[in-house]
Amino acid sequence: MPPRPHTDTRAHARPTIRSGDPGPVPPIRRRHSLVRYVAAAAITALVAVGLPSGASADFGADLTGAVQEFLDVGRTAVPRADCGPGSLPETGLQGDVPAGDRDSGRSTQGYRCNMSMVGGYAGRGSGITSTSFEHCAYMGTFFPGNMLSEHPGVQVLDVSDPANPRLTATLAEPAMLAGTWETLKVNTTRKLLVGTGVPVGIGAGYLSVYDISDCARPRLLNPGTGSNLLMPLPITTHEGGFSPDGRTYWASGVVPGFLSAIDLTDPANPRVIWQGLTGIEAHGLGVSPDGNRLYISALGGFTVLDVSAVQRRDPNPHVPHRGRTFWTDGWATQHSVPVTYDGVPHLFTVDEGGSGGVKLIDVSDDGAPRITAKIKLEINLPQHIDAGIGSSMGGSAFSYESHYCTADRPDNPTALACGWISSGIRVFDVRDPDGIREIAYFNPPARTGRNLEIWNSPHALASIIGIPVMSAPAALRSMAEGLFDPAQVLTARAGDVAFGDLSTDWCLSPPEWRGDQLYVTCSDNGFMVLQLDNAVYTPPADQQSTVGS
Repeated sequence: MPPRPHTDTRAHARPTIRSGDPGPVPPIRRRHSLVRYVAAAAITALVAVGLPSGASADFGADLTGAVQEFLDVGRTAVPRADCGPGSLPETGLQGDVPAGDRDSGRSTQGYRCNMSMVGGYAGRGSGITSTSFEHCAYMGTFFPGNMLSEHPGVQVLDVSDPANPRLTATLAEPAMLAGTWETLKVNTTRKLLVGTGVPVGIGAGYLSVYDISDCARPRLLNPGTGSNLLMPLPITTHEGGFSPDGRTYWASGVVPGFLSAIDLTDPANPRVIWQGLTGIEAHGLGVSPDGNRLYISALGGFTVLDVSAVQRRDPNPHVPHRGRTFWTDGWATQHSVPVTYDGVPHLFTVDEGGSGGVKLIDVSDDGAPRITAKIKLEINLPQHIDAGIGSSMGGSAFSYESHYCTADRPDNPTALACGWISSGIRVFDVRDPDGIREIAYFNPPARTGRNLEIWNSPHALASIIGIPVMSAPAALRSMAEGLFDPAQVLTARAGDVAFGDLSTDWCLSPPEWRGDQLYVTCSDNGFMVLQLDNAVYTPPADQQSTVGS
């Protein structure tokens, strides 16, 4: 299907201005001036505390650049995928599941373009993020629904036969039962699986480490500290991830920006070797290939931490802040995927709120990270936020937001696969960082009305709320720019403010590369193996699925 252009046709009245007369300031310009004034004040404070010691002496230039980047909004969507035979394309804007499709039942068929499903294991749904290793998958848990399942705990799947994944074990240590949120991660170098217990947004104390040399039958390595209810670790946790060598697991506890480094040199005896505050909020992270830099997500942006002293195992390590970058184009920044282009270090950084999409950022200068590209779908553009809210009412807190991405190799990646929540799984050709384009997508069939069957799905449990609250900042910005049409919100679903109907799925977990297939997990449909068409993707010989932590 050829790309279809979508342009904003809404006109805005402008006052007539006579030659030589500056005339009245249009309302939109006044609003922009106010926004810029407030942003400048905020950025002044942020830059003052955030500039590293080697920063430019030209504070005015630094401030101007910071304000510009802080306010900049991506206004262009990546080109649509050209869907080949066997596709069942989207019916509206790129990434949207229109209200009519939700209410008619069309969304229960799903949407696909150059990608098809090979097999799956739905179970009772899957927690926020899951992970995988070799031919196995590990399905995350969400508390308390997970406790109602026939198999409470992290479910282990053998995917030797991609068409028929089968359950081989259940991990039922306290951390696995309490809900793993965004902490369940694998380190391939040491063949370790780690997860922490996060019952309701934030957890404390419990972390279990497994040997997955036999991936279908993980073996608990720390029955004492971290796994024994009477032997908790002094950590808070919401999200976590490994340093590349697998010796350090980093646990972030969201508010108040608390981060812990847990030494796994002896995985039977995990111990905290550093803790500190990174800001007012600490979310997901990415770690440089050498383990010396950690990019910790903030409310909107990230902080560059020098963790080389932790990596070296210095006594009483010092972890200085080397740089920061903040933005308003998206918020609740999720995680970062470190990659290189021609040897220059970059990040793919993902926002899970506010339609910020994915940003490609040059981090060759710790003190001055620089956004070089943005990946958005049409439904994420400022002029379409109103339509997105109109179609996603009744779908709960999230709508068409990006969440977790995976590159197909760390050096000169050729493709990026992302879980884009209600827009499903999206795959982008990223060989040319100046010409990123979408090549495939798979938005799984909605499990409409089956809320009570999928107890482990955060989507099903969160659907007591119907309003897409994570879109609020983007909506306010569109209103300030005069791009928000309330009529677009007033669809037949406008009254669905509670008890959502699961008219889409939530794809929150990072898709992981297996040749020309992807291991993916979505909240309602559970684990799936997806096949990419050979016409749009050829796996590189050195493919290495890269999540960043």
